[in-house]
Amino acid sequence: MEEIAELRTYLEQGRYSDALTLVGEMDEMSRDDKINKIMSYVEILLIHLIKQHAEKRSVRSWEISIRNSIRAIERSNKRRKAGGCYLTKDELQEAIDEIYQTALDMASLEAFEGQYDELELATKIDEKQIKKEALNLILDGQTPP
Repeated sequence: MEEIAELRTYLEQGRYSDALTLVGEMDEMSRDDKINKIMSYVEILLIHLIKQHAEKRSVRSWEISIRNSIRAIERSNKRRKAGGCYLTKDELQEAIDEIYQTALDMASLEAFEGQYDELELATKIDEKQIKKEALNLILDGQTPP
């Protein structure tokens, strides 16, 4: 954590402008870290939703993974002291849109025992419906039965 040592030096030297700039950078790094963590859980959520929709079935491990992902997103997205969330509803939708293709690619390796590539798998599902379901699950903070 050389940033903390640097911050301390700035404060001790009375370089408050430099200290504030560094605090801003540290805040941005922390936010980016949170967003990356949320994106990882969004990807896992989407992979399992895609498999459920494609195969028109579910297995317990997928359901548990969906539930765990929703909980982790909810936990990671909360700003504990400041209140609120790191990502708004619109930003969560952007995250879902951004990571969807990667999740589809990963799901193609698992769904139907990997018989279909991501383009073939995409023809078996409704992308808009899956994205909508993912966002609703995240926003509701509830897990499917």
